[in-house]
Amino acid sequence: MATTDQFIQSINNGYTFKGEHVKIGVGMLDGKAVSDASVNIPFKTLNRHGLVAGATGTGKTKTLQMLTECFSNNSIPVLVMDIKGDFSGIAQAGSLNDKIAERYALLKETYTPAAFPVEFLTLSDEKGARLRATVSEFGPILLSKILGLNDIQSGLVAVLFKYCDDNKLPLLDLKDFIKVLQYAGDEGKDELEKSYGKISTTSTGTILRKVIELQQQGADVFFGERSFEVDDLMRINNEGKGMVNVLRLMDMQNRPKLFSTFMLQLLAELYANCPEEGDLDKPKLIMFIDEAHLIFQEASSALMQQIETVIKLIRSKGIGIFFCTQNPQDIPASVLAQLGLKVQHALRAFTAADRKVIKTAAENFPETTFYQTNELLTQLGIGEAFITLLNEKGIPTPLVHTLLCSPKSRMDVISDAEMDAVIAESRLVKKYNEVIDSQSAYEILTEKLNIAEEKTKEEQQQKEQAKEEEKEEKEEAKKEKDEPGFFDNPTVKQIGRTAASVITRSLLGALGISSYTRKKRKSLW
Repeated sequence: MATTDQFIQSINNGYTFKGEHVKIGVGMLDGKAVSDASVNIPFKTLNRHGLVAGATGTGKTKTLQMLTECFSNNSIPVLVMDIKGDFSGIAQAGSLNDKIAERYALLKETYTPAAFPVEFLTLSDEKGARLRATVSEFGPILLSKILGLNDIQSGLVAVLFKYCDDNKLPLLDLKDFIKVLQYAGDEGKDELEKSYGKISTTSTGTILRKVIELQQQGADVFFGERSFEVDDLMRINNEGKGMVNVLRLMDMQNRPKLFSTFMLQLLAELYANCPEEGDLDKPKLIMFIDEAHLIFQEASSALMQQIETVIKLIRSKGIGIFFCTQNPQDIPASVLAQLGLKVQHALRAFTAADRKVIKTAAENFPETTFYQTNELLTQLGIGEAFITLLNEKGIPTPLVHTLLCSPKSRMDVISDAEMDAVIAESRLVKKYNEVIDSQSAYEILTEKLNIAEEKTKEEQQQKEQAKEEEKEEKEEAKKEKDEPGFFDNPTVKQIGRTAASVITRSLLGALGISSYTRKKRKSLW
């Protein structure tokens, strides 16, 4: 049986580092804290990512809070995805109570309440600085993966992006992209086909339905201006503390597609904009993703591949990513294999499936002579965890049952008034919460279509006017043709007939007199 001295020597050998590090707890043996066995985390290997797992109520969130405080105190900025809304307390100092006093006595540490510099961020209408990104920043490949498009549909999206680039049509929000889709499938189809090939109206319809599905999860709030700059996540305050950026996502649990969209865009943006740094003495940014299963449960195979690629490569940018979830198996094996730090809180064994999970989790830890890992996993107390990590040489440290330090900030939510006070002092709220609607593809195409419509209306009116004039000319000609002349007038005709009759009678009378006269004269002779 291992002795306490052997245990202390093993832990101190494994968790003593030359570079910058921070103490997060002490080792435990046979259920008791061993104050001389300090458990430290080296900053140099934090960019190897990590996992905090455990059943509900075992202290995962408080572990995230404690780690965040340690990093902030050492000038490392942190981004925390706050799904449950219980992380806001880090903005206010905590208070000492009997349980905390007892824990810190075992840790041989002094408890000093402290508040930390916080920026509250949001993707929706929650309080805080609004995070947005434009459609153009996503690009055709990433947007196609988010929408789950096939190769043909992805090719059409690429064509639409190319058309917008060539014609200086900024794609800022989803209404811009929808307008371009509608234009490509209707009025502008001939124009696009001349330069970019045949446009399938079936594909444009499918893509439009996918965009509407994304809109229904609130994506209209996320896409647009002003785009968030990732450098704003890496600020150090005047006191030398790293800023704690708390992204409030309480309304994201029923919108996993939007959450996945944001996460993938954020990781891609960080990777694209941060220079290669290699292995720094401490990371430029640590990101904690609470309830990490929300990223993966709706992710397509293409999206999963993209996440895995970014996780592998972003380490060289000096960025560490920590996943927090109830079950380690919520994280895909390909991602789990990339994680250097593992903090495993207690697991529950209520079913046969639970026991299999516990067995698998125990097998994933380094072998140890100090614990029966699979048994102890169900017996860990609140604020206790199994820990293993990579030392400064990249070698896994011995597995240690750890009594963790508790947070020094408030372990509860802050009030609305306290949050309003923090937000009132926020530089990012002033910078990003202004609503901007620049002229973009929607406005440009709408104006173009309106001009074309006005021109069409004008041409149609001219045609109708010409037809009306032609019709009037024909009717006038017909009227002139059918209208009676002066001598065709009945009155004139009657007068003519009367006059003719009179003249005839006069002539006949004259003829009669002459005939009579001639006969009379002849008889006289």
